Amino acid sequence: MSINLRKTSRNLHLWLSLVIFIPVVVVIGSGLLLQVKKEFDWLQPPTQKATGSAPSISFEKVIESVQLAPEAQLNSWDDIDRLDVRPSKGIIKVRGKNHWEVQLDAISGEVLQVAYRRTDTIEAIHDGSWFFEGAKLWLFLPAAILLFILWLTGLVMLFTTLKSKYLKQYYRSQQKG
Repeated sequence: MSINLRKTSRNLHLWLSLVIFIPVVVVIGSGLLLQVKKEFDWLQPPTQKATGSAPSISFEKVIESVQLAPEAQLNSWDDIDRLDVRPSKGIIKVRGKNHWEVQLDAISGEVLQVAYRRTDTIEAIHDGSWFFEGAKLWLFLPAAILLFILWLTGLVMLFTTLKSKYLKQYYRSQQKG
């Protein structure tokens, strides 16, 4: 039974690895980039620091300040995806739907930095949503499940190989003694 289990496990391991090769490479590659996103300004703009703490500017002042950065092309609230308020650093990050980020002083509204944010795209690639509607659920989730099965079949192969080696060594020691 052990040899049959090992053979079945190897065949399953081989074919599953071929099926999930591309999605796994995409997840690993994008995951590596996400791991180092704070180390490279090109991936994610560094968070600036202002002198203030708790924000005191109005929403009107936020949109006025953002409009002072023409390269970001954030002209109305419809262009803005979210606000990220960092009281400990005294800033407000305004993130646009176009992936541009404008960092503002939370007290004065002064524009501290304007930069393109690539990590949102990398995160979408990582979870599969960048490719097409449903890729996350119908391609990347099954690939993750198959990767788990690959891990299990790898354990089976490891266990059966170690058991076989142990038994061979045991029988050889019994024949000598």
